[in-house]
Amino acid sequence: MTSSSTSVSKTVVVNAPIEHVFEVFTARFDSWWPRTHKIGKADLQTAVLERREGGRWYERDVDGSECEWGRVLAYAPPAHIALSWHLTGNFAYDPDPARASRVDVAFHAETASRTRVELVHSQLDRHGEGWEKLRDMVSSPGGWGTILEGFEQKARAA
Repeated sequence: MTSSSTSVSKTVVVNAPIEHVFEVFTARFDSWWPRTHKIGKADLQTAVLERREGGRWYERDVDGSECEWGRVLAYAPPAHIALSWHLTGNFAYDPDPARASRVDVAFHAETASRTRVELVHSQLDRHGEGWEKLRDMVSSPGGWGTILEGFEQKARAA
């Protein structure tokens, strides 16, 4: 775990080819995203990551409501995806792009059957007052490290 003043970095290694790992991360996003990580009032039905620049990443809940989390800023299979994070320290949606942080996920082929995934959640200070609380939450147990461990298990098994 690494936490700098305005960013959090996490890394996981998946014993699978880079194309497969990227596919599981993006196309099968709903298969590994934790059901507990949501902002809507109802239970999470589907976690959606639209696989294109300008697309959304959001939740669809069992009551039919949708809660947006941010936008896809870059989509470069199988090497990189970048997402805007529009959630506050209270995990409420903030539509202002000037107050959004950035989540970059880079995929590196270490061998033909082993991929290193590096996630960097940066620009957390853009969330304004109380942004340190958000940084501490995404770097704590249950944050990005735990999410990536669950992703690794799914990508390895898939």
